[in-house]
Amino acid sequence: MRSSPTHRRSTAPLPTPPLLVVTDRRASVLPLPAVVAAALAGGCRWFAVREKDLAPADLADLVADIVAQARPFGATILVAGVADAVAAARIARASAADGVHLPRDGDVAAARAALGPDALVGLSAHDRREAERAAAAGADDVTLSPVFASAGKPGYGPALGVAELEAIAKAVDIPVLALGGITTPDDVAACRAAGAAGVAVMGAVARAVDPRTVVTALIEGWSA
Repeated sequence: MRSSPTHRRSTAPLPTPPLLVVTDRRASVLPLPAVVAAALAGGCRWFAVREKDLAPADLADLVADIVAQARPFGATILVAGVADAVAAARIARASAADGVHLPRDGDVAAARAALGPDALVGLSAHDRREAERAAAAGADDVTLSPVFASAGKPGYGPALGVAELEAIAKAVDIPVLALGGITTPDDVAACRAAGAAGVAVMGAVARAVDPRTVVTALIEGWSA
């Protein structure tokens, strides 16, 4: 049975194309501004700035820089990786970001109250129960990981696989973004065929010498 929300969701649509690039400047081959520029040139219009080692003020400054870089492209920027929803919302407001992406236990209602109805509030999930909780809490979308084996998600058990992705996407009434181990256009196509509303990638872009080419190929995989 599909879950029903207990809180109002955002009035804003999800970005298109539905490719969410999650930043990881420590793993990036190129400086983060160059990664963002290349991803934008490749067609990405959705970023989650997830730099968990930064102090709030430093993260706000970094997000503000990325917002300024991405605004001419109409891209959507989220603050990610901050456990406290109110703190995440505070950073989003300070940096003029478009919303937040919270960890699996994040307080969606608190973020929504702080940011208003136009902000996007996403939540992470690693199984069906967590995805259902995200939907019931009123999240605008949920990242489900790891769909494939991933070095970036080592602590969340074995890969879920596309069959479980399909089952969860059918079980909840919010967009499910596949995350974890997505590196090729074929991975993206398999996730879309399984019912994912989009895909999220981190390592595939961060580790790329040519992020633009990687992003373009992943978007083409979605559209194929």
